[in-house]
Amino acid sequence: MAPTSETLTAERILAATEEVLRRYGPAKATVVDVARSLGVSHGSVYRHFRTKAELRAAVTKQWLDRTTELLAAIAADTGRDPEARVREWLAALFAAKRQKAGIDPELFATYSVLAVDAVEVVGIHIAELTGQLTDIVRDGAESGAFAVDDPATAANALFRATACFHDPHYAREWELPGAEAEFEAVVDLLVRGLRA
Repeated sequence: MAPTSETLTAERILAATEEVLRRYGPAKATVVDVARSLGVSHGSVYRHFRTKAELRAAVTKQWLDRTTELLAAIAADTGRDPEARVREWLAALFAAKRQKAGIDPELFATYSVLAVDAVEVVGIHIAELTGQLTDIVRDGAESGAFAVDDPATAANALFRATACFHDPHYAREWELPGAEAEFEAVVDLLVRGLRA
């Protein structure tokens, strides 16, 4: 392999891995393919990620973190009405998942496959998302806008009740006629249930 002029970093490896996964899919993509695309030996990749599973978990985490970061700004905006934040947060989650599925369906399908093996990474992602939602619900309870005894339980219920709008298993339904109206109806019902 020809030496690369750039320093090999975890970020470069993850970017290359995403491209290799897009090109070959999860069944055929290998660490050797990633190394070849970077112009390094596969041993160089293994110095950053000890196993193929670790590399796949890291690239899955990076992909999921993009959504988490997008939603964090909404959750942190304590100057806004909690009900509006709940609605915006759920809408942004639905929009982010729809966009990922629609813009690059092959990569979305790849990550859906990888997520099955990255149970711990997905669990952390869900905990982060429900944590953000808990913060919003807690703000609503503390301000008197929401009548909930346990913000974490309410947030988890909101997340689970809207699963068909963000769980990749339902991706085919997101572009069906009426999906947006169904989403709005579910969110309206849930928000009414939160109100004091």
